[in-house]
Order: sequence, then structure tokens, then C-alpha cells
Amino acid sequence: MSDSEADETDDERRKRGRAPDPILPGQEAPKRVVPKPVAISFWLWIATGVLLLAGPVYLLIGRQTVIDEFSRQNAEQANPALKVDPARIVDGVDGLILNLFVGAITFALLFALFAYKAREGTRSARTVLTVLAVVLAIIGLFYLAGAVFVVLGTLLAVVALILMYLPSVADYFPKAGRELP
Repeated sequence: MSDSEADETDDERRKRGRAPDPILPGQEAPKRVVPKPVAISFWLWIATGVLLLAGPVYLLIGRQTVIDEFSRQNAEQANPALKVDPARIVDGVDGLILNLFVGAITFALLFALFAYKAREGTRSARTVLTVLAVVLAIIGLFYLAGAVFVVLGTLLAVVALILMYLPSVADYFPKAGRELP
């Protein structure tokens, strides 16, 4: 290793596609200066996850109203062959709420994990967050009429993505080096 390589900061090494220097036992990790847009983006991703979790909670709170509405529609069904057993309606609503919780928790955890990694300057984490935001936007298109939490979460995710792709933070997400020494 040359003297110039030994004097490089971790950020300079990352820009060249090299790994940061290892942290030896007893050494403290160097403090990173996270650009303000990236820090704000991190908290917007966390808020997106919380907002997505609020949807199933809201549905759980109004569970009986949903069951009553489906039961009313079932009772008004003119064709007796299409009527559903009331117990199946309850099971269906409970299954829906459970599935929404699992999906929301999954998205929230993925947003938190990759937003944390992106806050550290990992370019691939920013890419994964982009894909997750696109998936969330597609899901949001299906729920545009009723799931205000998904729509608001999608809007927050878009704002968080825009902050991560600003030209002022481009150097914080360096491209990986193409050639190996």
C-alpha cells in the first residue's frame, strides 16, 4: 500500500471502490457526516413504515363495522347461491387484517433496514429502496380509492427517494469501482 492510500479517508477509499479500513479492537469507528437530505430521507422512510402500519390498525379498530357492512351486503344478495355463511365473513375479515399486518410489518422492516444502510452511504441500499417504493406505488394504485394510509405512505416514499437522488448527495453514494487492483 502506498503512502497516499494510507492517508485516504474512508469516503475517498469508497469512491475508488475500495473497502474502508478495518476497525481494530479498541478503536472507535470514525464519525460519518450524513448529508441533511439523506438524514431527512431516513426519517421519512421510517415515517412511511409507521404510516403503513397505521392502516391495518385502523382496520382492526373498525373491524366490526367492516363485518357489519359485508353482512348487510350478504343479506341483500338476491341470489341465494351467492350468499355466504356469516362465520366465513368474520374469518375473511380477520384473515384480511392479518395479511395486511404481515405486509405492513414486512415493508416497514425493509424500509428501516435499507434506509439505515442508505444513511451509511450504501448505494445498493438506495437502489433497493427505489424498487420498494415502486412496488409500494403499484400497490397504492390498487388502493387509491380507500386506503389513505397506503397513498400517504407512497407520497412520503416518493419524497424520501427524491431526497436520496438530489445532485448534492450524489457523492455520498459512490459508484463501485469497476477494476480490481
